Amino acid sequence: MVGGGQLARMTHQAAISLGQSLRVLSESPDDSAALVAADVRIGTHTDLAALREFAKGCEAVTFDHEHVPTEHIEALEAEGVKIFPGSGALVFAQDKGMMRERLAALKAPVPRWRRVNDISDMSEIGWPVVAKATRGGYDGRGVWVLDDEKAAAELIATGTPLIVEEKVALKRELAALVARSPFGQVAAYPVVETVQKDGICVEVLAPAPGLPEDLAVQAQQLAIDLANALGVVGLLAVELFETDEGIVVNELAMRPHNSGHWTIEGARTSQFEQHLRAVLDYPMGETSLTAPAVVMANVLGGAPGGISIDERLHHLFAEDPGARVHLYGKQVRPGRKIGHVTVLGDDMTSVRARAARAARWLQEGA
Repeated sequence: MVGGGQLARMTHQAAISLGQSLRVLSESPDDSAALVAADVRIGTHTDLAALREFAKGCEAVTFDHEHVPTEHIEALEAEGVKIFPGSGALVFAQDKGMMRERLAALKAPVPRWRRVNDISDMSEIGWPVVAKATRGGYDGRGVWVLDDEKAAAELIATGTPLIVEEKVALKRELAALVARSPFGQVAAYPVVETVQKDGICVEVLAPAPGLPEDLAVQAQQLAIDLANALGVVGLLAVELFETDEGIVVNELAMRPHNSGHWTIEGARTSQFEQHLRAVLDYPMGETSLTAPAVVMANVLGGAPGGISIDERLHHLFAEDPGARVHLYGKQVRPGRKIGHVTVLGDDMTSVRARAARAARWLQEGA
């Protein structure tokens, strides 16, 4: 797995039960996955020589992020390296302009959008607009809500390649997660609601509360259709807006995704095992819920000081022994994702309150 973050860390944990060994390409020995995996190579994902050396002896190569240059993936594929998802699919998660063009060609529901050459492209969409860097953005980075031409001009002046979209009048955000194998088998998870704050997903509710069954099936079918049309191998997360008119595709990710962390305890097969099953062309695992209500809350770094994380864990487990905690081994910085908490139960309201309380305690120690 190229990338040494928390997604690789949790994929490594899933690999153990499958009898597999996950090699990790990490930029630092202090990265989340590098702290726990036995086979760690230090290098950067932008260095073709490092990628080429890393891939030697691997049965398959996959990713915990989308930032490997497309041309490097193509070069490795030309040399016979098995890479999943392949460059022909992954590019639609890497480049937002190409993604929008392909989705529009597939007649998938998307916001009104266009590439940005000058300010008139933004004006034609109608203020306010959402501008996005075509490559490299994540967790709210590379996304700007612009209210007028002055703000737009300042952003265009930076030279960042951009697309612009209408600001969708959304009711909430959803995510549909599916996996697809090279054989073409697909498996869909229940559609979830994702709650965002300052561009960061802070909470995931599974299944999405109050979502009409026909809309849930439509979202799952859309994700399956996109996985097949794009030739995805591995996980595909389709981030969606729910509107009064239906669902609209916001973003695509082709890797384990924050919207699927709940599956470790909350689904019969975790997204991390499912991704490995797909990449290795194993039959897909069952995706049903293990409880009527599952909530995942991200743990963000809090202000310096206070009692240690270990002490916070001690108190949390004494208060709520059913809370499941995953810490990523990261240095704590305010606002940084350092872990997540998952809570299961019968009632979404009470489960959500427990998860929020647990995450807040781990962040603030109070």
